[in-house]
Amino acid sequence: MSASVSVTARRFAAAALAAGALVSVAALPASAADHARPPLPKVGISAVQYDSPGRDDRSNRSLNKEWVELTNTTRQAVNLDGWTLKDESGHTYTFDHYRLAGRASVRVHTGEGNDTRTDLFQDRRAYVWNNDHDTATLRNDHGRYVDDSSWGRDRHLRGSMRR
Repeated sequence: MSASVSVTARRFAAAALAAGALVSVAALPASAADHARPPLPKVGISAVQYDSPGRDDRSNRSLNKEWVELTNTTRQAVNLDGWTLKDESGHTYTFDHYRLAGRASVRVHTGEGNDTRTDLFQDRRAYVWNNDHDTATLRNDHGRYVDDSSWGRDRHLRGSMRR
């Protein structure tokens, strides 16, 4: 009788171990999610003023009323050095030694001006953003897509954050 009790006890122990292994495997994704890496800093295009108010007279004042606004939605500052902002025609602005503070925004104006913490200037003498349709595309310093904003004919075809 002790041999059959011993075999039954071993079978019961094996079944209990197998059930425990299945439960631990099923619980693994939930516990792994508790230790996930923190999300990467999120910077996106939050607004675009592509049609400068008033007459398009190419004055510096009018050019600077055309802008793209970027917003950092995290608490950490993000180094934008080497990031680019580009239109469909290939006009490209490259950020140079600029850190966007956490929970802050910066406007990139088309015309000339003195860069500040909240306003950067492309120093151009002609408009960049087309009034009828265009796409502003933001890429990081590795050339990877970050965000875009479109208006006009193609506005529903691309991008994650629509304006």
